[in-house]
This record gives sequence, C-alpha cells and structure tokens, in this order.
Amino acid sequence: MTPLVLLPGMMCDARLFGPQIAAFSGRRALIYAPISERSSIEELASDILADAPRRFALAGLSMGGIVAMEILKQAPDRIERIALLDTNPLAEQEQMKARRLPQMLAVKQGKLAAIMRDEMKPNYLSDGPRRGEVLDLCMDMALDLGPHVFLNQSRALMDRHDQTDTLRKANLPALVLCGAHDTLCPVSRHELMADLIPGARLEVIDGAGHLPTLEQPEKTNAALARWLED
Repeated sequence: MTPLVLLPGMMCDARLFGPQIAAFSGRRALIYAPISERSSIEELASDILADAPRRFALAGLSMGGIVAMEILKQAPDRIERIALLDTNPLAEQEQMKARRLPQMLAVKQGKLAAIMRDEMKPNYLSDGPRRGEVLDLCMDMALDLGPHVFLNQSRALMDRHDQTDTLRKANLPALVLCGAHDTLCPVSRHELMADLIPGARLEVIDGAGHLPTLEQPEKTNAALARWLED
C-alpha cells in the first residue's frame, strides 16, 4: 500500500494529525515530514522529496498544503494522489505581507507566545466544545517549535509563488477539503482549487474552522478514507 506523507500547517507538528495517525497507521505507512528548517517553499519541497519514498500519497494542511503543491510541481510523477486541506494556491497578497512584518519583529523580541495567543490561533477555529482544548494544543505545538521556526515559515509564506498552473496540470486523485468556518482559507478558495484540478473531490466539513483534523476528526477521517480508496 502506498505510504502517506503528512505535511503540517504553520507552527504545528505531528500532533496536528494525531487522530489521522491513530485511524490510518494500522493500514499503511504514515510519514510525518516537518516543514520548519528552511525559509523557502521550494527548498522545503526539495528536502521532502529527497527523503520521501519513490512514490507516495501526499496530504498537507494550510502551509503544508502550499508545500504539497510545490512538491507536485517539482515531481508530479512521484505523487500517487494529493489531499489539500485548508490551504491556498495563490501567492501572498501585499496586505498579508505587511501584517507579517510586525509579527516577525515581535517574535524576534521574544513575544512568540503573545503573537500566537492574540493574533493567530484565535482566528483558526470555529466555536465548539473542543475549541479550548484544540487552542491549548496549538499553543503547545507553537511554543515547542519556537521563534526560529516562526521566522522561517513566515518568510517562506511571504515569498511563495502562485500554484494555479500546477493544479491545472494535475492528473491524479485529489481531495480538496476545508472547514466550513475557515476564515483564513475560506470555502471559496477551495472551490477554486477543486475547479482547477480535473476530477477533484471537494469536501466541506461542518463544525470546523481552519483545523478540521482536530476540530472534527471523525468527519475528516471519513473524507480522507474515501480519498485513499479512490
């Protein structure tokens, strides 16, 4: 069975996929690939390809989805199928770049916890009974990764390229999935991606925001299982 490579979002680690690892690791090899030690999307993709199996399924959430699209661009023949979760195929807009710069300065001044708590994580999730638990986990992941990862990832996201042509050329089973209440990467952005990829399946997860893998793990796992069985 083809291995599945999992790519996390910004300031997240393998715990982002905890429910998926529990659900699928008994049936196929799962490989978690960190995206923390480079400051360009192209270099991150190249590093993952250097260590990945010859052919694999690929799933990425948020920044992980952006890296996944670059991997597809660099080595389309090695990707059996792709899942793009709560992500964005477009280059960074100037207004978002302008927002990142003061965040990066604050993190250099030792304010990572404040930036994550006040400006980033509260915007990620929908309201729900697990919101507090998921926010606590997000903060733990971010603080464990640390300021240098925040700065690397911020720079990589600022300098990323548009991937719409990559998606138009894709010829593989594709899942495009997002939380219904994702304000960071809204449903309309996923409708665009699903329209670009021939034959892609679009799944919108009720009761979830930007992190459906944690907010609605059962619904997300069911969608991933359908994609893996296509």
